[in-house]
Parts: sequence; structure tokens; C-alpha cells
Amino acid sequence: MKAPKIIAEIGCNHKGEMQIAKELISIAAQFCKVDFVKFQKRNNRELLSPEQYNAPHPNPSNSYGRTYGEHREYLEFTLDQHRELKDHCDEVGVGYATSVWDLTSAREIATLDPAFIKIPSGTNQHYPLLGFLCDEYRGQIHASLGMTTRQETEKLVRFFEDRGRISDLVLYACTSGYPVPFDDLCLLEIRRLIEDYGNRVAAIGFSGHHLGIAADVAAQTLGAQWIERHYTLDRTWKGTDHSASLEPDGMRKLVRNAHAVASALTYRNKELLDIELPQRAKLKWGEYKTPQAAE
Repeated sequence: MKAPKIIAEIGCNHKGEMQIAKELISIAAQFCKVDFVKFQKRNNRELLSPEQYNAPHPNPSNSYGRTYGEHREYLEFTLDQHRELKDHCDEVGVGYATSVWDLTSAREIATLDPAFIKIPSGTNQHYPLLGFLCDEYRGQIHASLGMTTRQETEKLVRFFEDRGRISDLVLYACTSGYPVPFDDLCLLEIRRLIEDYGNRVAAIGFSGHHLGIAADVAAQTLGAQWIERHYTLDRTWKGTDHSASLEPDGMRKLVRNAHAVASALTYRNKELLDIELPQRAKLKWGEYKTPQAAE
């Protein structure tokens, strides 16, 4: 079994600071050993209505501005800044990716030609955006399925089939919550997605917003080929995602465990393994060895 690809979702956990964003990238690459880091891109005037933009943040203690729009703008990097982040990823040897929330952001990030672009759960029914990516972007397109009905999932998959891009689609089992309690993770949805779509799409993944890393190992054993977790330098930092994120030690352990489990998930290649032969000669009883022979 191959180890799943691990994505450290930085999102907006950089707090709008380029230095922190680059530090997150470097640590994820060199200490945690992840495969990809992922950011987010929004055009807030396009994504939010004027009422939403000018409303106060629903949780003022997490806000970086007087209004929700100002808060979102404070955390937003420009396209040139994303290009700088991608260059830094190349320098330290980790893949760059971004989730796009609107059509303008999709157009911008596509110009950077990342290995994949992510569609967040809230945007997986935005068909002008999806159509643009199918027609104009040639990398993989990953989509989370939080807050999504089975009918909406089927509609999404058929859209990619009709556009001839189904072989580039990766679907993620996901529960949208921050953090998600274990009894709402519904990990067996991974098996259902594999049964329903495993032969139609490129892969099935798991995007988790839970605590700890035990559920990620379970997701891997259920067949998830991609695992995405939010990632931060300090879970106590101001912002809504930090509390549901892994710090570097946790992300490093997740990667280590994923590779260990991948090595362990095999059948025996012969009835008696080489490592067992000395132990068999020493310890095996019954017809093979009598107690007297052991003495």
C-alpha cells in the first residue's frame, strides 16, 4: 500500500503575515515532511454580498477588521504574494496548492499552474467556477464534500464526466465543523465514496477538522489516498481555524504514522516470514518440537 499524500492546510492561519506563511511552509516541508501545503484565495467583493461584507464578524474576538469584509481582506494574499509563496515551496521542496472560493480567484490561481486546485465544500456547486477549471486548467481538481447531499455529489461527478475531466477529480469525505467531534466524522463515508465513485474519479481523500491524529490513520486504512489537515504554529492564536489545526509536532507524527501504516498494511508474501524462522526454531511446540527437544 502506498502512503497517502498529506496536505498541510495553512489556509489563513498565517494571520495575513508573509513571514509567518513562509515559516509555516518551511517547517511543513523540512520538519513535518508533508507532500503539499495549501492556502486559500478569495475575491471578497465577489464572494460576499454588501450586507455580508459590511456586517460585523460573527465572533468579534477572532476578527482582524471592523467588519467581516475588512477581516477577510486583512487575511488575503494577492496573486503576486501567492506566486512568492509558490516559489518558496519550490525552494524548500514541498508542493503548493490553493483552495479557490470564487471565479476570479480560480482564474488567478490557475495562472500559477499548481499541481492541483482545491474546491472547498462551500463552493462545490459553483458551476461557472467548475466549468472554468475544467476548460482552462489542466491540473487535478480536488473537491471536499462537506455540507453536500448525495444528489449534489452525483451532479458534481457527472459534470466532470460530461467535461471529460473525471480522471482529474479527487473527492474528499468531509464534515464541515471546527472542530468536529468524533461521532460526526462518519469515516465510513470514505468506503461509500470508494464503492460509488472509486472507479469513476482519480481518488478518494479525507479532509478532517477534528482533534488529534487517530482518525486519520483510520481514514487511511479505509482507503483514503489523500489526507488534508489544518495546520498552524500555535493552536491558541487568534482565528477560527487554529483550534481545529495540528501544530508541527502533530503534523510530523501524522506523516510518520501514515508511512508506518502503509508499510504494515500488507499480506504475507509467504507462510513463514524470514523474521519468524529463528523464533520458530526456538519457540514452536507440538508436532514440530517436543518439550524434551527444547531442553
